[in-house]
Amino acid sequence: MDLFDPVTGLSDRRGFLDLLAQAIAAIDEQASIGLLIVDIDRFTQINVAYGYGVGDEVLRHLAGLAREVARANDRVARIGDNRFALILPRLKNRGHGELAAQKLLRLLEAPFEHEDIRLRLPATIGGALCPQHAAHPTDLLAKAELALAMARHEGQRYRFAPDTPGAGTLSDQWDMELELANAIDRGELSMYYQPQVRIADRHVVGVEALMRWKNRHRGMVPPDVFIPLAERTGHIRKMTLWAMNTVLRQCSQWQHRWGALSVSVNVPSELVAHNDLPEMVQNALQLFGSDSLRPMIEITERSLMVGDRALTQLHRIRDLGVRVSIDDFGTGYSCLAYFHKVPASELKIDKSFVSRLLTDTASADITMLIIDLAHRFGLDVVAEGVEDQATMDKLHGAGCDVVQGYFFAKPMPAEECERWLQSFGAPAAG
Repeated sequence: MDLFDPVTGLSDRRGFLDLLAQAIAAIDEQASIGLLIVDIDRFTQINVAYGYGVGDEVLRHLAGLAREVARANDRVARIGDNRFALILPRLKNRGHGELAAQKLLRLLEAPFEHEDIRLRLPATIGGALCPQHAAHPTDLLAKAELALAMARHEGQRYRFAPDTPGAGTLSDQWDMELELANAIDRGELSMYYQPQVRIADRHVVGVEALMRWKNRHRGMVPPDVFIPLAERTGHIRKMTLWAMNTVLRQCSQWQHRWGALSVSVNVPSELVAHNDLPEMVQNALQLFGSDSLRPMIEITERSLMVGDRALTQLHRIRDLGVRVSIDDFGTGYSCLAYFHKVPASELKIDKSFVSRLLTDTASADITMLIIDLAHRFGLDVVAEGVEDQATMDKLHGAGCDVVQGYFFAKPMPAEECERWLQSFGAPAAG
């Protein structure tokens, strides 16, 4: 039976397990066997944006880098759609396995280039050792995949399996995936809203909608945990559609004195290039659109790196009367090459810059440059994470248009936000 992957020429999953079993059978009592599992982040997005031909080139590129890292007796295999494995015999200690992971990650820092395409290929690596973590091929593989899942959960680029089981085990990850899959049906998801205030006259101009998950067993699960999980497991499309409909329905029912409010919903980068995103937006507008709302989608810089397909969908969305905001600007992939093509109305300065505005000269300079750049392109500027009057005064002096942050209000459930809108800026009772 052929045990080789036809795309990369590496051993496939079955061949890999045979190689791993052979390595374990021949293990040296004075050494360990290291196993690294390498997963290309957002590989599905590359296939969607550029096609499977480019995806195959990416796989061959990573296979070449893995071979470059491998020593003479090491083995490299492709064990999944975008997942590779390195078998590292005769390791003296875990540190040598970590060095191999670090070397591969350094090689991946150089952009992948193919014809006129230039992409960065971030990856996550999980590692395990035999016999320290497991002494059977499938058990060792499970331990390395556990480490990979934990690395993603913790926001790390690589991680080795824990020596003892505990919180964050692979079983726990699977349980959370299953719970998230049914979170909408169980009514566990909700939308919170953070107001946006125009600096010049303290007029409320909009709200940003933020998803929250209160699990019946875990309590409040942080967005930076469940949103990446939803993206990896394919639940993000259903959740985004639910968010669009919920936000438009709730906000259209608010009673306040501020006129038509901008209402923004975050759209993950994975969905921006999808052909059906404009239809999702249009369907939500037909169901719950209102003259009292000015709908907006928020995207990140990363969304723009998938190329012209994303720009096409954004133009279609703008033609529906929905504005586009570029969120977290300055923290991503330096998309100036695409910037002039994006049909955006607004640019948001990330709170990492705003929080250091008064204490760090570099952050202040970057903030000023972003404001100037946005205004040159006719965009409004929103600063996130404003927590005090001094920061707001500094932003006002720099020409920033709108702020949001705890200085005015925290994110709130719909009913609480409506009460805030009714009371903010109202004359005190005499």
